[in-house]
Amino acid sequence: MTLKILSWNVNGIRAVLKKEFLNFVQREKPEILCIQETKAHPTQVDEKFADYEHHFWNSAEKKGYAGTAIFSKIKPISVTYNLGAKENHKEEGRIITLEFEDYYLVTVYTPNSGRGLDRLRYRAEWDQLFLNYVLKLEKKKPVVICGDLNVAHTDIDLANPKSNYNKTAGYTQVEIDGIQRLLDAGYIDSFREFVKEKGHYTFWSQMFNARARNVGWRIDYFLVSEKLRARRRWSS
Repeated sequence: MTLKILSWNVNGIRAVLKKEFLNFVQREKPEILCIQETKAHPTQVDEKFADYEHHFWNSAEKKGYAGTAIFSKIKPISVTYNLGAKENHKEEGRIITLEFEDYYLVTVYTPNSGRGLDRLRYRAEWDQLFLNYVLKLEKKKPVVICGDLNVAHTDIDLANPKSNYNKTAGYTQVEIDGIQRLLDAGYIDSFREFVKEKGHYTFWSQMFNARARNVGWRIDYFLVSEKLRARRRWSS
């Protein structure tokens, strides 16, 4: 059985619903749709996803900020929100975990380190907590991680690495080390298993005509447990 999982940081789900988002989803027909940066609460848009029987929202306490959601045609065994009861990052709604028969699916919207890197220490703490959380799950079942990790892993994952290294959120050594620890723990950057060349990005600034010039960053990922290597497929 082929299972399609689609992940997208929409930067405001209400905004993309006014465009071609639903047409895209209907065309792609994913069994599971993972959304980051929803910037919404369920009552505002939930009815738009009637094709999906199971809806899971983790909205930020602050209105119009962050948040994640998963829409699934498959009923999970269980659902967990955030990093656990004792963590102090839950108010931003950044993680949803679905448990299925033979794997966990984790969608995540990793905190940005902020302008001037004023949130870099917070980000470093988050990365370690997230790694610990995923490895705890891995002891039970393989894990699929998808979402916006807010980091370009290597210099081919952004258009201008030299001018941004250790200066711009998303490409500091602290953040690079964070994703590297996930890879060292046995998670596969699924996209890079199939595509080796640079020039493929998932985020572009709204300034300076960056999208048209393809001056972007690859900060969104599917990281797949090594145990699932033989089962994953990638499509553009």
